[in-house]
Amino acid sequence: MKQMSIDEQVQYLMRGTEYGDDELKQAMGEELRLRLLEAQKEGRPLRVYCGYDPRTADLHLGHTITMRKLRQFQELGHEVTFLIGTYTSLIGDPSDKDVLRPQLTAQQVEQNARTYAEQAFKLLDRDKTIVRYNAEWLAKLNFADLIHLASNFTIQQFLTRENFKLRWENGDAVYLHETFYALMQGYDAFAMRSDVQVGGTDQLFNIVTAARKIMTFLGEKPNIAVIMGILPGTDGVVRMSKSMGNHIPIHAAPDDMYGKVMSVPDVAMSLYFRLVTRWTTEEINRLERGVAAGEIHPRDAKMKLAREIVSIFYDDLAAETAEQAFVRVFQKGDLPEDMPDYVLQSGQSVLDVLLAGSLVSSKSEGRRMLDQGGVRLDGETLSDPNLLFPHPGVLQVGKRRYIRVLG
Repeated sequence: MKQMSIDEQVQYLMRGTEYGDDELKQAMGEELRLRLLEAQKEGRPLRVYCGYDPRTADLHLGHTITMRKLRQFQELGHEVTFLIGTYTSLIGDPSDKDVLRPQLTAQQVEQNARTYAEQAFKLLDRDKTIVRYNAEWLAKLNFADLIHLASNFTIQQFLTRENFKLRWENGDAVYLHETFYALMQGYDAFAMRSDVQVGGTDQLFNIVTAARKIMTFLGEKPNIAVIMGILPGTDGVVRMSKSMGNHIPIHAAPDDMYGKVMSVPDVAMSLYFRLVTRWTTEEINRLERGVAAGEIHPRDAKMKLAREIVSIFYDDLAAETAEQAFVRVFQKGDLPEDMPDYVLQSGQSVLDVLLAGSLVSSKSEGRRMLDQGGVRLDGETLSDPNLLFPHPGVLQVGKRRYIRVLG
């Protein structure tokens, strides 16, 4: 990457950020410029981090938005830490939830954490990435430390947060331990003496309010919040989440990844263009103008998007092969060549086969797909989950999942 001036770095690093407040965005951009100038005079890189709680074993496309921003900092020579929240995971971030998150055991967290860094290196430079675990410092805090940190905040501050406010108004419990999360995340920033913290819009309170206040309280310069937008899932509406079943795992096979991107509704394409591709603003604007003017079919724009995403995590050849498979199966109506086989067991119902054949992840998903007319056997729609499986044949769920059921 060519040498950038300080102003060019600020423009590059603030691209794609979303604060919901223009004044806050301008303030963070100006702080970033001043911190870059300061670091340049001191002859050091900025210390930048983003935290990821290993509450599941898999990273998905939504996680990569902040990772891509971390990669941009790496490209400019700054120090990047990929922080794995082995301690914060024990609580779970309530920021994007209007219900209590289940608590994980230390064993579950440790098992999930093993896979996180390796998956992250699909985007981050392995040789330039520091991997740390926040149990390193959070496990050492005592009750007096927690009281000391908590004295910076009021109950009202937490109850005005949208997720807590909704639960409060509905008469649902808001547990005290959930308020600890913001304190823990703020202490992460202090412990690493970070200059910049990258996060999603759901992290505004944790970063802008909690982390900056705690760092100042403990005698450090407050870190700068680089806040990114939230990626909707394959439904195009709700944020991408494994628990919602609308996620695209970054270790998905190329064909599956391509197909999942193609299932995203057209209305969400613009967000995907901006949040998960390597395209410049000019390239994105040109593509969107072409779609709006009817010069580019939305399907072709989405295929270009799917190709780009597969190329990022694999390579151009894998993306081309995945596209050819998609065209053959879904546009020309052919069946997949490598369809898995499943041997039908005596007495199995339609729902039993959907689960046993790994076409759905749960009984509720299976019933939902049946209700929506998304299950077909040799082209004929099935709707009764309790029906004894009719006969061997090709079983299809949605647009992309197939198995060959053998008698």
